Amino acid sequence: MPMEEYTHRSVLRDECIETLHIRPDGVYVDGTLGRAGHSREIARRLTTGRLICLDRDEAALEAAEAYLAPWRDRVTLVHSNFAALEEVLRDEPGVQGMLFDLGVSSPQLDDPARGFSYQKDAPLDMRMDRSSPLTAREVVNAWSQEELRRILYEYGEERYAPAIARAIVRAREKRPIERTQELVSVIKSAMPPAALRDKHPAKRSFQAIRIAVNGELEALPPMLAAAVNKLAPGGRLAVITFHSLEDRLVKRTLRELARGCTCPPEFPVCVCGKKPALRLCKPVTPSPQELEENPRSRSARLRAAEKLDGFDL
Repeated sequence: MPMEEYTHRSVLRDECIETLHIRPDGVYVDGTLGRAGHSREIARRLTTGRLICLDRDEAALEAAEAYLAPWRDRVTLVHSNFAALEEVLRDEPGVQGMLFDLGVSSPQLDDPARGFSYQKDAPLDMRMDRSSPLTAREVVNAWSQEELRRILYEYGEERYAPAIARAIVRAREKRPIERTQELVSVIKSAMPPAALRDKHPAKRSFQAIRIAVNGELEALPPMLAAAVNKLAPGGRLAVITFHSLEDRLVKRTLRELARGCTCPPEFPVCVCGKKPALRLCKPVTPSPQELEENPRSRSARLRAAEKLDGFDL
């Protein structure tokens, strides 16, 4: 792919690069490669340094061969979920910076065949890693009504979760729900008319099913702990979130890692010996210009932290 054809601008790109404080000789990790927008900006600032890029989507890794071609001598591409970060970085003594851009990527949303979009008709899939066995079709057609209700409520914060779960079970008793627009119709049938006028009625349910298929939330706390463990002192961690569930989880996990003594306040001296692992940075949101250029960035939030010296998990 010729350089001039690459026009993708990653969300909060400049803010991420500023946060990471990139050293030309440093080792960096992009744990969610996607379209490689962030990776390109990191790689082109390296000289003797190295960038390790992870993605569970093989299509993203294949595209990155072209996107990162000018810097391939300093880039390592790894087909892996960031949940395996500790193993991927097993031989790395210390990393200067890590970036995680959470959620579904634009190429995945824009490709109808992937089944992520409630706007386009496609087979129910929603797998970020297409080698994974669990698909949205199995979740919708095989999971119990109670489990469907739970994920719709917990992962989608969907107030009509009980009614939607019942509607899905009734519909699949007649015939399997195979396609995204079939599922959209079922979801709409379970909601009152007033709710159909508020954004897209299937948005929360599709988010919930996608999170369940890909195990997105369960992987976050151990990934963040592993990232902090593999950072060198002074190394930076940057995480972009896109919805309230993952943002609360990232915020809570980073705060716990930044917390020092956990002894009861009535103790005269510390006996737990716990030291803070991180210094938290102020959260950042997209600029008005970015919001105008890329409406999909409107819910994005960048949370960052710096590893403190003398700490190991």
